[in-house]
Amino acid sequence: MNEMMIGVDIGGTTVKIGFINQDGEILKKWEVPTNTSNGGKAIMDDIWKSIQGHTHSLNISKGSLLGIGIGAPGFIEPDSGFVYEAVNIGWKNMDLAKEMKERANLPVYVQNDANIAALGENWIGAGNGAKNMIAVTLGTGVGGGVIANGSILNGENGMAGEIGHIKIDPNGIPCNCGGIGCLETICSATGIKRQGIDAVSINPDSKLAKFYEEHGKLSAKDIIDFAKSGDEISVQIINNTVDILGRTLANMATIINPSKIIIGGGVSKAGVYLLDLIASSFETYAIPKLNDVCELKLAELGNDAGIIGGAYLVKQNVK
Repeated sequence: MNEMMIGVDIGGTTVKIGFINQDGEILKKWEVPTNTSNGGKAIMDDIWKSIQGHTHSLNISKGSLLGIGIGAPGFIEPDSGFVYEAVNIGWKNMDLAKEMKERANLPVYVQNDANIAALGENWIGAGNGAKNMIAVTLGTGVGGGVIANGSILNGENGMAGEIGHIKIDPNGIPCNCGGIGCLETICSATGIKRQGIDAVSINPDSKLAKFYEEHGKLSAKDIIDFAKSGDEISVQIINNTVDILGRTLANMATIINPSKIIIGGGVSKAGVYLLDLIASSFETYAIPKLNDVCELKLAELGNDAGIIGGAYLVKQNVK
């Protein structure tokens, strides 16, 4: 086979791994469970053993592998590949790049998982090679990656682009980061669900309340589906969510001046319905000249964005 990169996307439940060629084509992809027991100490061995197994079964020579690009959750120093903390998988002070280099004897590059997804989307996805782009992942939390002048914006210690922890409501609820009223407490799937449960307690006769009473649970998707059908309470929740998100993105755009804002993550599966609402809110708050050059788009790569971004991280570093 021709030269290829290995992309690795470490999540709280599974690790996605793929062999990807220089055109961004996935030659082979698979997953392994994320073993978070014992502080996640087995994760690196599990990843490397799995990669070794697939290189053997596919008859891939070591010489054809250009390197490994890894996306990991948590607070990461990208220059060194050092993970200060990744709560969901149990890591604290994990020298990720060093650990993988020792196993693989290949170049290894590490970025935050949201940044990796942004790189993937910009390489062969919705970003289409944008020089200035914001990628937002709306899932259990809110992740963000920023590309400025063609490169991922990391900042001094890898914390640039942490859009989910922009403080929106000083009187809001506590966030996992230790702050109060962060964007992700409102605009994530978790935040939308919380708004729904709060609304149910205030409006016990609403359709949403009756659904909750009947099923004993409520998800962000349920609330979005009710909003699509015109349920007044659900529409209010979604309007509040997109108003805050659109305003936040407009403020970010004032600093970055992007040509693209990419919306991904599980919540984005609501599709054009949600995208149009976010775009309308963005247009309301953005300076007209910013809005004129900025297009909001849905992410295109889905769960493959991380491994493709990991591969691109290798591609741009290995000359």
